[in-house]
Amino acid sequence: MKHKLFLFDLDDTLLDFRASESLSFRRTLAALGVEGDVDALFGHYQVINTALWRHFELGAVSKDFLKVERFRKTFADHGLDLDAQAASALYLDALAHSVVLVDGAPALCAALAAVGEVGIITNGVEHIQQRRIASSGLQAHVSFVATSEACGFAKPDVRFFAYAVGMARACTRAEIVIVGDRLDADILGANRFGIESCWFNPGGLANASEAVPTYEVARLDAVLGVLRGAAVPA
Repeated sequence: MKHKLFLFDLDDTLLDFRASESLSFRRTLAALGVEGDVDALFGHYQVINTALWRHFELGAVSKDFLKVERFRKTFADHGLDLDAQAASALYLDALAHSVVLVDGAPALCAALAAVGEVGIITNGVEHIQQRRIASSGLQAHVSFVATSEACGFAKPDVRFFAYAVGMARACTRAEIVIVGDRLDADILGANRFGIESCWFNPGGLANASEAVPTYEVARLDAVLGVLRGAAVPA
């Protein structure tokens, strides 16, 4: 296998963030005394949260602002007199314990760690991501975790990728591949940094973006075969 460094996005690649997010949101609202069906509230929160993360990746807002603002705006839009700061703290604590693995994640990380080095690259909150990785059981296969919080720059900024690669053992860019579900963060960042990428696309989405993945898979158990078949540079 030509690759020696395998960089993985965490959320919705190795961990099922959507499942964890839903569970954590519901636990947070229950702790704040909100009863009944919260599906509409959660759907609205997701829209706000996604927009704020896009702004964060563009450098327009800080992560500390994002963590509270997503709840403040959700509550305000629904006329709820709830403490957004408290909601943020409750949610992050719940998220650290609400870990759901994507099918095939442990086996893939173990297989790749046996032939090279596995690193996780994430724009998520550092102490929460570290706790989630520990809870997931993946930690034994992971050499390092690079977070945008520690780096000061977020995917797809090339400075983040340089920071992440700097945490790994020495290798050439031709020996690096990133596996991730986000075209606009993972794949575009890999394009800009000059490394190969594998788009994890379980939903079979069309690619209408400027990002160009080197490989594409619908399941994690297909990654190993795709990378084993990669051409070795002459």
